[in-house]
Amino acid sequence: MLNRQGRPTGPGETLGGEGSSAEGFATFTGHKGLELNEPLIFEIGRGDRTGVDVPEAPKVASRLGGLERKDPIGLPGLSEPEAVRHYTRLSRKNYAIDMGLFPLGSCTMKHNPRLNEKMARLPGFADIHPLQPQDTVQGALELIDTVAHWLMELTGMPAVAMSPKAGAHGELCGLLAIRAALEARGDAREVVLVPESAHGTNPATAAFCGYRVEEIPATANGRVDFEALKARLGPDVAAIMLTNPNTCGLFEPDIIRIAEAVHAVGAFFYCDGANFNAIVGKVRPGDLGIDAMHINLHKTFSTPHGGGGPGSGPVVFSEALAPFAPLPYVKKTDERFELVEHLAEGDKSFGRMVAFHGQMGMFVRAASYMMSHGADGLRQAAEDAVLNANYIMAKLKDVMTPAFEGPCMHEALFDDRFLKDTGVTTLDFAKAMIDEGYHPMTMYFPLVVHGAMLIEPTETESRASLDEFIGALGALAQAAKAGDKERFTAAPHFAPVKRLDETRAARQPVLTYKTPAEPGSVTTPVAAE
Repeated sequence: MLNRQGRPTGPGETLGGEGSSAEGFATFTGHKGLELNEPLIFEIGRGDRTGVDVPEAPKVASRLGGLERKDPIGLPGLSEPEAVRHYTRLSRKNYAIDMGLFPLGSCTMKHNPRLNEKMARLPGFADIHPLQPQDTVQGALELIDTVAHWLMELTGMPAVAMSPKAGAHGELCGLLAIRAALEARGDAREVVLVPESAHGTNPATAAFCGYRVEEIPATANGRVDFEALKARLGPDVAAIMLTNPNTCGLFEPDIIRIAEAVHAVGAFFYCDGANFNAIVGKVRPGDLGIDAMHINLHKTFSTPHGGGGPGSGPVVFSEALAPFAPLPYVKKTDERFELVEHLAEGDKSFGRMVAFHGQMGMFVRAASYMMSHGADGLRQAAEDAVLNANYIMAKLKDVMTPAFEGPCMHEALFDDRFLKDTGVTTLDFAKAMIDEGYHPMTMYFPLVVHGAMLIEPTETESRASLDEFIGALGALAQAAKAGDKERFTAAPHFAPVKRLDETRAARQPVLTYKTPAEPGSVTTPVAAE
């Protein structure tokens, strides 16, 4: 019977005799075991190769007015097996929550239960078209109405717009409703207040809506400086945009006082609901005095997200803002569901943001998550997320330095004081995590914390997986303090691609390739202009 005993199989372990190791052992192919080195598709394809037979294109008169391409397009040609292998190999280099603990804070992707995927692929949901007659999609409209009902119930808000496509899109929706409400009462205001600990999209959204953004400082314990906020409030302030729990992983204890102060000067309270997953089932934002809040379905209700979409960021509204919510919306009557797409006489909606009603697949997945968990299950998920973050905080507080004292919400935030005088930076530490098999956490954010390391475990992580992660970070912290600088500054040692020049990669990206001038010549990368 085979076993690993006596057989060095880990990275860097001795292969046999003294002095020989996996490091420095070059293979003929460039591959490492079953970890295959994958060149770019331009480097393996050939122009005379194809995986399909395409009939000759018919001769037609050109309508391009002399703008026809003069040279071959230069696309790489691959057979079907080559194309499948290329993209399969690339997919194996992607790290995801399905492979291991994903500590990326601030917007961590949740585990996406397979039940959600199964439901979203039911033909009755997956095959519908947004221009189908409403009588043929009554079930889909009912599902949207069900998700809307859950969101209003969980937030304690009387209205919701389901159409925004993502969190930042939801911010835009909320700010446009606030602007419409102010214009309706003839109240021209110019300023939106944004705390230091806000998400970066908050000030960007306010500026996009034409407001001047002013920053509100944070206190030494990472919360909004209430006295500074109160001193700045006045008749020129349209709204405050506040994240709760905030991006330091902390709950704002003054949030009701903040809401009362904001309303006292006639302004509105916008809450960034990106971290709603930490309080869902525990606190209703409507009870805190919030007027509008977007909800990232991907973070709180487990819908997939990434690569720019498809996302979904519904926005809940208070009674004061509900009349100004956008079109379209689902209206339930005694006999059917109706998608209202046009304004009626006297309607105050600020208008329409999108062509159609939203991402049906995301609604189905969110509904599956909500209904399979139930109210008690959603509350349990929030409690587990907070518990996991505090477990990490408690276990690592003696070897790393928590940015703030006391318990956190769903994110454990550390600064870089424990790396002082080691010659190791937050970036070096994060790169070393890759060698240990972990995707790095969020680095250098929030900006109010020096060398920030924002760690957010999902609620689905077991104690065993958390302990393994804690052990890895604890060992790295000890190694840094012990002076093992090379381990960090040259990391990652075991990744397919070593340390990149990140500044050059951002400012001088190589985006195009020249087609080889002659057969057999080497393809040359050129920088994009």
